[in-house]
Amino acid sequence: MDVLYKRCAGLDVHKDSVVACVRLADGPTVVREVRTFATTTSALLDLSAWLAEHGCTHVAMEATGVYWKPVWHILADGEVELILANAAHVKAVPGRKTDVNDATWLADLLAHGLVRSSFVPPAEIAEVRELVRTRKQLTREKARHTQRIQKTLEAANIKLDSVISDILGVSGRAILDAMAAGESDPAVLAAKADRRIKATPEALQTALFGRLRRNHRFLLELHLQQIDGIDAAIASLDAEVSERLTPFAQAVRLLTSIPGVGELSAETIISEIGTDMSCFPTDANLVSWAGLAPRNDESAGKRRSNRLRPGAPWLKTTLVQCAVSASKAKGTYLNALYRRLRARRGPKKAICGLAAAILTAIYHMLKDGTFYVDLGPDHFDRRDKQHQTKRLVRRLNELGYAVDIQPLPASA
Repeated sequence: MDVLYKRCAGLDVHKDSVVACVRLADGPTVVREVRTFATTTSALLDLSAWLAEHGCTHVAMEATGVYWKPVWHILADGEVELILANAAHVKAVPGRKTDVNDATWLADLLAHGLVRSSFVPPAEIAEVRELVRTRKQLTREKARHTQRIQKTLEAANIKLDSVISDILGVSGRAILDAMAAGESDPAVLAAKADRRIKATPEALQTALFGRLRRNHRFLLELHLQQIDGIDAAIASLDAEVSERLTPFAQAVRLLTSIPGVGELSAETIISEIGTDMSCFPTDANLVSWAGLAPRNDESAGKRRSNRLRPGAPWLKTTLVQCAVSASKAKGTYLNALYRRLRARRGPKKAICGLAAAILTAIYHMLKDGTFYVDLGPDHFDRRDKQHQTKRLVRRLNELGYAVDIQPLPASA
């Protein structure tokens, strides 16, 4: 097998140590040298100097949790080309597994060009990615506190969530604050609700009649304080993300032109894939990387599974949410595509297919710098008509007839 990189290295990265194997090929002779470094900044600088001393041009490491990131950032300041490998793609033969063997195996694979590089965003995009992911985690934590409030209300036999859809809305929050402050009269609590809610005052009073005790009020106040703190943190994150994404404001505007993609979703997508689509050779590569392409699992002529692969979970969940919204946008191409896929594959696979279509459009929009152009709800009808016409003309030509297609005059 041909050697592509004569001077390369493989790194087996852990929390407290990095095992590095330098592979130097001089004709048929191959020399390997292995050293172990700590993961402190000074030790990683020594690692960078050691690699430069041996003239390494390429370095490969596995994506192990978050431990690879400080190693990557420090080595990126040097002259070597870094390659981040998916651990599932570079598994060694089972048995005889040690840190030294792992580093040596990585170096050997890299030397022969058998390590496929994973996508690593630029530093400015990676920083925004951390902020956006933290925002999503805080949103999930807020939802958990909301569920805990509902559990506390159920323990007190108060059915607030049965008559108000959003217990943290204007009406719900006013009632909860009054409960935490010590109010227990159903009529007084019901009077704090906005008059525009659908529930009648009688139904609201009936739902608010319960046994609210001291520990319930304490828990309500505690969870409401936590929610207020999370809201403040989310607002701070939103301001920071908006400032960091100022250079990418045009890309955000492009994505928000897609039905179902809001500003927050556009920011999340940009933070996950960046704006430089040259990192992905084709739109199919991006869809596969996101985990929205069916797996190819076939043996002896039998298709065993076409389930989606894990892919990029943060990006995939956002795209699925956008697809759900786009499927409800009447009079659009995406709505027509969803209905077409749902008839053949069912609603769940149709949503995943719609998410893949949205990501395909995003790839070309970011690559070409163009806004979204909707093909229209009748796109498939027009396309099928053209395909059927071409098929019939081709068939008549095969039978020896020359056909001249002329459209019928419009009826009066």
